[in-house]
Amino acid sequence: MSTVRVALLGCGNVGAQVARLLTAHAEDLAARVGAPLELVGVAVRRLDLDRSATGLDSRLFTTDPLRLATRADVDIVVELIGGVEPARTLVLAAMEQGAAVVTANKTLLAEDGATLHAAAEKFGVDLYYEAAVGGAIPLLRPLRESLAGDRIRRVLGIVNGTTNYVLDRMDTSGAEFADALAEAQLRGLAEADPTADLEGFDAAAKAAILASIAFHTPVVTADVHREGIGQVTAADVTGARDIGAVVKLLAICELADDERSVGVRVHPAMVPREHPLASVHGPYNAVFVESDAAGQLMFYGPGAGGTPSASAVLGDLVTVGRNRLSGTLGPGASRYADLRIQPIAETRTRYRICLDVDDRPGVLASVATVFAEHGVSIETVRQRVHGPDDAELVVVTHEATDDALAATVDGLRVLPSVRDVVSVMRVEGE
Repeated sequence: MSTVRVALLGCGNVGAQVARLLTAHAEDLAARVGAPLELVGVAVRRLDLDRSATGLDSRLFTTDPLRLATRADVDIVVELIGGVEPARTLVLAAMEQGAAVVTANKTLLAEDGATLHAAAEKFGVDLYYEAAVGGAIPLLRPLRESLAGDRIRRVLGIVNGTTNYVLDRMDTSGAEFADALAEAQLRGLAEADPTADLEGFDAAAKAAILASIAFHTPVVTADVHREGIGQVTAADVTGARDIGAVVKLLAICELADDERSVGVRVHPAMVPREHPLASVHGPYNAVFVESDAAGQLMFYGPGAGGTPSASAVLGDLVTVGRNRLSGTLGPGASRYADLRIQPIAETRTRYRICLDVDDRPGVLASVATVFAEHGVSIETVRQRVHGPDDAELVVVTHEATDDALAATVDGLRVLPSVRDVVSVMRVEGE
């Protein structure tokens, strides 16, 4: 094979950088692959936009992605359109024509990765997607290949840069949520409609992909318990500081103690400041992996953006190109374990509960009784007087199930001495 012919679907923020780097680094990439990577076409929505920054001949652009993806002379299709459709149709059509696929489409992989992997196996082609989680961070390949001989116990990470920037600004500057979000948008770190980031949809898709690889079990977005950061207040951030912690939006994938089920969740949590994830600032991502043999590993770097994500795409292109030249295939999906997905009610973790209570004798005893009735053990209690008859009571628990904690909170809400359950947040990372 004298060249490896590449079709690019999508020329947005990431796609434009992939096109640019393919041209700028053409000689180096050819040396690494063993043959030139030739870009034979780029599918776009509109032809009238200025794409001179890519350095590509305008004749390469087309508004017919299906025709480009199914060209008989294309070896690799790079899908950077995003979303489920038409991306799924295009990817499956490309595979049926014998083309390998490189994608950064976390939404499609988390919704219907099983179909893509089955098609790749059926048609004997590669499917690579390093850029789908963590941008430039080499993460999926280490999980899929480097740690293939180990047993992973837990994957705990910050996988969304927008939410990390917002929470970090709230912690470091004391900003309110709305102000921190506005700053992120001004700096181009948050979309005009940031719902997918703030409500945890983006992180949930990535958590599903991580869990599928780490635990050899098919996990889809619907399996992931999801909570966003929209309800996190400056008081929550201050409360975390009071117990030596910082608030982060975490994606958590963990093997149950009986090794028969996995829990996958995304939610804000207080992380002790001595934990490595607590020191991840700004829009950066970091993923902490715990396994039997390797112990604790941390992967850190820019988790989004055109150039970082393009770096991961190009890495996949080099690998797939080499496979194409040698007539081999990379590893496919490993789903042999097929473990049960653990419902959030069974998940065990620690909690911080802040209560507004009457400041009078017997209140603490009545609160402690409710915790005991539901089998939730108290680790620490701190009381702060607000007024002549008003106090704040902060309780940090030992590990308890989510179900037991929810029942405890319901019991606290009906206590005559409890004026309000101000906040409830998980404590992770210990």
